[in-house]
Amino acid sequence: MHTWHWRHWNGLPYLTCSLLEPWKHGFFTQQFWSQPPTKLTEILHPAAQAYRVKQVHGNTVLVPSEVEAMAALPGNLPPVEEPPPADGLVTEQSEQAVWVCSADCTPTLIGDLVTGRVAAVHAGWRGTAMKIVPEAIARLQSQGSQLQDLRIALGPAITGEVYQVSEQVAAQVGATVVPTNPDNMDETLEALRQLPNSPVLDDPEPGQVRLDVRRINALQLEQLGISAEQIAIAPFCTYQDPDHFFSYRRSRQKKAQWSGIVSK
Repeated sequence: MHTWHWRHWNGLPYLTCSLLEPWKHGFFTQQFWSQPPTKLTEILHPAAQAYRVKQVHGNTVLVPSEVEAMAALPGNLPPVEEPPPADGLVTEQSEQAVWVCSADCTPTLIGDLVTGRVAAVHAGWRGTAMKIVPEAIARLQSQGSQLQDLRIALGPAITGEVYQVSEQVAAQVGATVVPTNPDNMDETLEALRQLPNSPVLDDPEPGQVRLDVRRINALQLEQLGISAEQIAIAPFCTYQDPDHFFSYRRSRQKKAQWSGIVSK
């Protein structure tokens, strides 16, 4: 099993995953809320350049040169403070730190053992329905990555046992991993229930189910040909651990925790 470790910086806790040991990385807690990615990068690797995007629950994945080019577009003088809209970043060279923030959605960090390149992805249910993590992997592959060299950690997020969604949402997300008619909700839900370690659990309210978004992401990865040994899922729930994590579902606060990784 892949192990998760609590680390501390100035007494504040953050998580690392043994699967991503070759890279400087961290899934930071709510205790770091006031620190922007530039400051958090200094904790991991002071020489690295930090990159982030404006997350919009889509499936766009950018590289740092695209982020920089968008900031330098004509009319953006001085360069715009707000980063471009996207939900994933893939590095192009060494010492680039890529960051995503989340408050129930899945922060996904990816590393390539051979190229040293990394990716950070924000995967909520909408992004998962649009296969954003496979999109990030396709971007890595376009740079020469091989699937067997990738290591993927799905960080703290809301767990399936407490994440209530409509049957329509569960079917929309689940249709990415079962070969059913996406317009037939009942057929899709039944196919999901038949899966081992099903990502769909029953809910007492009519028309509602519980959805394990990280499990769907893991299934998408396995269907790409990535082995289960290359994937780690954090045993932490943002909703059920208020001491460490913000949860939008729990508090409705517009706050989040940052997760980042630095390329080699």
